[in-house]
Amino acid sequence: MQKLKEKVTSALSLPKEIALDLPIVTATGRGELVIENYKNLLEFAETQIRIRTREGIITVEGERLTLQQITTENLLVVGYIVSISYA
Repeated sequence: MQKLKEKVTSALSLPKEIALDLPIVTATGRGELVIENYKNLLEFAETQIRIRTREGIITVEGERLTLQQITTENLLVVGYIVSISYA
């Protein structure tokens, strides 16, 4: 089913991240991070946040991390971001 979605997306020239529910990660400097198309929040602490996406787990590490905004479609992380990793 996933391969069919990819073929249709490509044939219709649709943005992959929207049609296939892929995560979009947008960092603004070291102070702000928006993660769109996430599935759920796995862990939240002042130094680490883990988020499940369709593609795996995104881990944000830093200092004074907070979730400034949470909606069904995106998360807004603010604080001092040291690293973003994908697993």
